[in-house]
Amino acid sequence: MARINEAVINFHVYENATEYYGMAEVGLPEISSIVNAVQGAGISGTYESVVLGHVEAMTLTLNFRTLLRDAYKLMEPRNHQLDLRVAQQDEDTVAGRGVVTAFKHVFVCKPKKLNPGAVKPAAPADASGEYGVTYWATFINGLKTLEIDILNFIFFVNGVDYLAQVRAALGK
Repeated sequence: MARINEAVINFHVYENATEYYGMAEVGLPEISSIVNAVQGAGISGTYESVVLGHVEAMTLTLNFRTLLRDAYKLMEPRNHQLDLRVAQQDEDTVAGRGVVTAFKHVFVCKPKKLNPGAVKPAAPADASGEYGVTYWATFINGLKTLEIDILNFIFFVNGVDYLAQVRAALGK
C-alpha cells in the first residue's frame, strides 16, 4: 500500500492514561545526538562522532488555549506520565481511500517552565509549559517504533535496541 501523509485529524493528551488536558498544540521534543569531536594522529582533520544512543536534553512543550487548573497541576515537581494520542489522515493511493493512522507518544517528564500567557478580552491566553523528558516511546498503529529511556540505557528504533550491547558491557 502506498500512502501519502496528509494531516493530523486531531489529538488528545492524557496523564496516567486517564486525565485529559485541553491543549491548543503540542511541540514534540527534538532528538539530537550527543557528539564528540574526534581529532588526532591517523586522521587528516576533525569529525564529529555520534555517541551511540546518547541524546541531548529533550523538552516537550504544551500550548494551552487558556490558563487551566491542569496547567498548574502539571507544574507539580514530580514525574508526569503523559500520553499524546494522535489520529493522522493518510491517503491510500492504491485503494483510492483515506486511512487513519494511530500514533501514541508516551512521555515521562518533569516541569521546567510555565508561561501563563496574557489576559485580554475575547482572546486566548496562549499559555504554555515546558517539560524535561527522560522517557519517550512512540507507537504507530500499536507497533513500538521508538523508545528512548535515558535513565535505563534504552535507545530503540524500528525494532533494534542500539544500547543493548552497552547495557551488557556495563553489567546491566
